[in-house]
Amino acid sequence: MSYPKRTAALVSAAALAGPVLLLTAPAAQADVVNVDYQCKTPIGAKSAVSPIDIKGVRSGSGYRITMSWQKGVSSSPVELGKGAMNPSATIRLGGADSGTLAVTGPANAAAIPADTPIKISDLSGTYTPRKTGKVTFTAATLTIKALGTTTTCNPSNSPGPSLTLDVTAAGGSGSSSSSSSSSSSSSGGSDGRLPQTGPADSAVALGTLGGSVLLAGAAGALWLTRRNPAVRR
Repeated sequence: MSYPKRTAALVSAAALAGPVLLLTAPAAQADVVNVDYQCKTPIGAKSAVSPIDIKGVRSGSGYRITMSWQKGVSSSPVELGKGAMNPSATIRLGGADSGTLAVTGPANAAAIPADTPIKISDLSGTYTPRKTGKVTFTAATLTIKALGTTTTCNPSNSPGPSLTLDVTAAGGSGSSSSSSSSSSSSSGGSDGRLPQTGPADSAVALGTLGGSVLLAGAAGALWLTRRNPAVRR
């Protein structure tokens, strides 16, 4: 085999052997979902479709969940002065968890003209995982309180989740995990058997093997590069 072809083959083999698969899934997935709200107001039924965005940010042992409306919903026959409208909502949990999460927000910062779609401010709440796995967050009931009245809006189109989080139950990681690992290591050494390994150990071993092959391939290519002038006389 000629020198260029031999070098190319070794480099290709090293490149193929070197990469290590990362088997970690995305921690969060968010989608803007159109929600068709049917509202029961003091003056009759009203409806409106608004794109809903739900985001989750890690906060201590839980998540700060924020729900946003991109369009206004319902309306009032009279002007709502500054601070006259107070919104709140619930988010339905699914997947590894169930139930609802309450989110609240500030009153309207500016007056809302009569017969104008009511723009809801961002609503937030804290979610603390109770189970480990993927949890979905879907828009549920919206409640608007203004001028002594209450308007309730519910989705009528069975919207899909606006957010999916891959969570770990509170207390399921950290010191308790370290203690468990330490206990496994001690028991493995006490009875003369090797400690059992799992997927994480296999991944580390695969990474070490891949890195070793990559270095060996690179070293072989370098050796051939330096040796070649001496061969061809």
